Amino acid sequence: MNSPEKDYTHRSWLATAALIAVLVAVGFIPPQSVGGVKLRRANILSDVLAFDDAAAAEPVAEPVLFDEEDFHVDLEAVAERIEADTAPREAQTTYTWLIPQDSLRGQRPEPDSARFTATPVPIEDYSDSGRIRAFCDTLLNARRPVRIAFLGDSFVEGDILTADLRERLQTAFGRRPGGGAGFAPMASPLTAFRRTIKTQSKGWTAYNIMQRKSAPANLRGNFYVSGWVCQPTAGASTRWENTDYRKLLDSCNGARIFFLSPRDSRVEVTLNDTERREFDISGDDAVRQIEISAPHIRSLTFKVLSGTEGFIGYGAVFEGGGVVVDNYSVRSNNGQAMFWTNPSVNAQINALTGYDLVILQYGLNIMQSGVKSYTNYAAQIEKMVAFVRSCFPDAAVLVLGVSDRSTKTDAGFEPMDAIPYMLGFQRQAARNTGAAFWPTCDAMRAQGGMEQFVKNGWAGKDYTHINYAGGRRVAWALFDALNAEACALHAEQRAAELRRQAEAAVLDSLQTARIERRLLPAVASQPLNTPTR
Repeated sequence: MNSPEKDYTHRSWLATAALIAVLVAVGFIPPQSVGGVKLRRANILSDVLAFDDAAAAEPVAEPVLFDEEDFHVDLEAVAERIEADTAPREAQTTYTWLIPQDSLRGQRPEPDSARFTATPVPIEDYSDSGRIRAFCDTLLNARRPVRIAFLGDSFVEGDILTADLRERLQTAFGRRPGGGAGFAPMASPLTAFRRTIKTQSKGWTAYNIMQRKSAPANLRGNFYVSGWVCQPTAGASTRWENTDYRKLLDSCNGARIFFLSPRDSRVEVTLNDTERREFDISGDDAVRQIEISAPHIRSLTFKVLSGTEGFIGYGAVFEGGGVVVDNYSVRSNNGQAMFWTNPSVNAQINALTGYDLVILQYGLNIMQSGVKSYTNYAAQIEKMVAFVRSCFPDAAVLVLGVSDRSTKTDAGFEPMDAIPYMLGFQRQAARNTGAAFWPTCDAMRAQGGMEQFVKNGWAGKDYTHINYAGGRRVAWALFDALNAEACALHAEQRAAELRRQAEAAVLDSLQTARIERRLLPAVASQPLNTPTR
C-alpha cells in the first residue's frame, strides 16, 4: 500500500513570505561603507518605495552654537565711541620712572637662517596692501619695540605656545636688550599656571570676562582684551618676577603698568624689591600707565595706597628693545567675548603702546563632531577682524585656523570630522576681510597630528589641548612661517641695496671722469706706438 504524497506547497509559501520580509527589512537599513567603499541601499521595492539617500547624505544644518544676540556688536557705535574717548585729554596719562642705563644699541636684526620644522606651512595673506609683509618690514627695520597681541582661548593659556614664539622672535629680531614676558594681569587665579613670570597678588578681586555678569557695573563695562579686570581694597598689591623659563625673559629693561583711576589716588611702585617711588594720580576716566625704564628689571611691585573707589587694575607689560608678545588668553572663549570689552579701553592702551600684529586663535570651543557648516560663526569672525581693526588700526591681523583635535570612536581616536569644514570657513572669513590666515591644524599634522602629539607627551589625553612641549612645536612652525616672509623681504631689500650701491659707484666714476676732463689739460689723442718715418 502506497502512502499518500505530502503537500509542501504551504511550506514554500511560508518560506517565500519570510524571505520577502527579510529583504524588505534589509531595505530599511541605511547605506553602509565597507573598507572605505560606500554600498548602495538594498531595496526590492524601489518601484513603489523610495529612500532619499542623497538628502540623508547632506551636511547637517548648522546648529545654534552660540547666542548671536549675546555676542552682538554695533561696529559703527564702536568707532564712534573710540573717536570720542581717545580725543586728547587734559589729564596726565603717562607717569614715568626713568633710571639711567647704557646707551648701547643693538645691531640691525636679520632673519634666522635656521628652520625648525621639516615642512613649513606658509602664511596666506589676503590683504591687498600686504599687511604681513609690512609687519615683517617692521621686524627688520623698526628702531623700537615690535608688539604682537596674541588673542586666544585655553589652547594658549598659561603662555603655552606664546612663550616659545616670543623666545624665537626675540632671539632672531631682538635688539639689545630684547626680552621680557609681555603682559601679565594684575591678579588672576590662573597666574600660578604660567611659568614665564611669577605673579603674587593680594587685596584684589579679579573678574573674568566669561563671568562678566558677576562683576560690578563699573568693572563690567571696562574690560580690556586681556579678559581680566581687578578691583582693589586699600593696600592691594601685586608683585611680578621675571623667570628664566625661556631665554631673554629676565633681560627686560622696560615695564608698563595699566590701570583706571577715576578718582584721585596714590600708588607705589617698587623696583627689584629695593627702590620705591610713589605717584599721585589725578582722577580721570582715561587709562593710565606708569612707564618704568631701568638697566635690569628683575621684579616689580605695584601697590594702591589710597583712592580705591572705582579703581581698576589691568596688569603690566614687561618688555625690552626687541619683540613684545602679549598673551591674552581666556578659557572657554570663542573669540566673540572681545565684543564685551570696552573698545575705548582697548584703543587707549593701543595708543600708549601700538600693536603691529594681532593674532586671533579661536574656533576650538565652537567646533563639534558632525557639524559641517559654520556660516554664522564665520560671519562673527569677520566682525572680530573689524573690531580688532577699530581698536588697533595700525596692526596686521592674522587668523589662525583651528588646531588639530581627535575624538574617540569604536576604532579608537580619530581626527574630528569637523576640522576641514571649520578651517574652510575660517579661511574664507580671512579672505573676505583681507586678513592673513595660517592653518594651525596643517602645521600639527605635518608633525604627526594630535595622536602623535599625545604619544610624544606633547598634548593631554583629552586629545584637544597641547602642553608646553607641544606648544613649542606649534610655535616653531608659526615662527618658521613668519621668518620665511621676513627672509624673502630681507633678500629683496638686500638686493635693492646692492643695486643702489652699484649705481652709486657708476655715478661716482662718471662724475670723477667729468671733473678730470675739466681740470686736466687737453691732450690730442694719438695711437700708441705710432711708427715714425
